[in-house]
Amino acid sequence: MKLPHVKSSRILPILLFALIATLFPATSRAAVFVSVGIAPPALPVYVQPICPQPGFMWTPGYWGYGPAGYYWVPGVWVAPPAIGMLWTPPYWGWGAGAYIFHPGYWGPHVGYYGGINYGFGYMGVGFVGGYWHGGGFYYNRAVMNVNTTVIHNTYINRTVVNRYTVNNVNHIAYSGGPGGINHPPSPQERMAANEQHVGATSAQAQHMQSAASDPQQRFSANHGQPAVMARSTIHARSFNQQQRIAQGLRTGQLSSGQAARDLNRQQNIHNSVVADRRANGGRLTPQQRQNINRRQNNASRQIYRQRHDGPRR
Repeated sequence: MKLPHVKSSRILPILLFALIATLFPATSRAAVFVSVGIAPPALPVYVQPICPQPGFMWTPGYWGYGPAGYYWVPGVWVAPPAIGMLWTPPYWGWGAGAYIFHPGYWGPHVGYYGGINYGFGYMGVGFVGGYWHGGGFYYNRAVMNVNTTVIHNTYINRTVVNRYTVNNVNHIAYSGGPGGINHPPSPQERMAANEQHVGATSAQAQHMQSAASDPQQRFSANHGQPAVMARSTIHARSFNQQQRIAQGLRTGQLSSGQAARDLNRQQNIHNSVVADRRANGGRLTPQQRQNINRRQNNASRQIYRQRHDGPRR
């Protein structure tokens, strides 16, 4: 699949992703988290909220499963764990006599997600909603709801949307098995699955836990029409800091060593948030929020000082 490309001889995207890959640990996709004997319900039809700010990625809604049965996790705009990463959605696949849940993940390319047509660029094969270039994300307005007065990195390409759509008129939410989507993984999708990648962010995990605990999101209560089908955003200040680091690296205000140290500081803050949420049932105490905010303020001042100390080639 060939997307519009802005010519550039700069090595920023390669260098930045190399730095990020060394700081965000790889995760395994081999683990099976949920196995269910009943097929997930059809995907509901909903409107995508407008993208809240540049660089945020759309993560489509999906059916999760808990003690009370299936529940809908709303689609949402989220900050990726690092600049340059794309989201491979989770999916349900038939195997060993049951429907098995395969978690989503972040990586440099979009991998296999069962051929499920989630819409909004996730047409069942790959992703046609946009691409990263030079530290910025370019949105395909043919499938993404973007306000061009706020976000300027946009284009329109309806050809790739029509070409790569997997037919799913019944909004089927699972791959294989009786009545499921018949799309085995392609060689490119297998390669993407074997690349270095990371799992859902702590903000995404909290988003899922919130949906699981809301009775109105359960299929038994909403019969396939959830009370909340999509949300605007999950805030992530760390991503804004990453964008500033990328800009400093791109303009020469930061050296690669400074950028690596700044990204490592963001990863340490992220690890603290994950540990605090794990210890408090998925939430942060007011004191923990204050501590994280203080650390981010210090990191912000450090980035500012470095970028204004003069060029750092």
